[in-house]
Amino acid sequence: MSRECLLEISVESLEASLAAERGGADRIELCSNLSAGGITPSAALMHAVRAHLSIPVFVMVRPRAGDFVYSAAELSEMRRAIANAQESGMDGVVLGVLTKDHRVDVPRTRELVEFAKPLSVTLHRAFDEAADLRRALEDVIQSGAKRILTSGGAKSALEGAAVLAELIEAAGERIVIVPGAGINAANIEQVVRRARAREFHSGLSTALPYWSIDYKKLEEEVRKLVEGLAQINGTQTALE
Repeated sequence: MSRECLLEISVESLEASLAAERGGADRIELCSNLSAGGITPSAALMHAVRAHLSIPVFVMVRPRAGDFVYSAAELSEMRRAIANAQESGMDGVVLGVLTKDHRVDVPRTRELVEFAKPLSVTLHRAFDEAADLRRALEDVIQSGAKRILTSGGAKSALEGAAVLAELIEAAGERIVIVPGAGINAANIEQVVRRARAREFHSGLSTALPYWSIDYKKLEEEVRKLVEGLAQINGTQTALE
């Protein structure tokens, strides 16, 4: 892997967004209620973060915690959230819709992808609940989404690294696979070398509790991740 790696950090406040940017994050995933896996943040928070950050911001579009099988009313709520993201100047949205039999809901996902344009769409870790990840990969590609955030179906990206590598190989240049879940400075090198991805996602929950308001610590942990990725890139460049 000769290309440089990109680091996305999930946050739920303006202060955490700023700390992540200071630490060197390349992109923010903006959520509310990260302890429940993240749901749609308020339009006010989207505006505030966009006004203060210079790096790209992707926003979570998830109407509630729990499963990813949504009613017509919930899908309408998701469209309203996407419209808020567009109006707020977000760079992308992060969403996922499944069927009751644990497949990617291609028609509804495609509708949301089309509605979100020109914003980029990432299909979040609803992907990991799909019954067949290889089939789900093709379904997401068919929907028109640009990225998949996944742990390879495992509890963490490190545990799912072998599957992640398989998904990345199968995806080729058709879609970007973004490993996420449990990534921190202590294991980022292993995840990079095993999965061989080019974008990575971390909420740093293994280093910081979700309720933590120690933004200096958050900044430091993000910087450690950035430095770890830089060292890996430097080593790989020297070997080429």
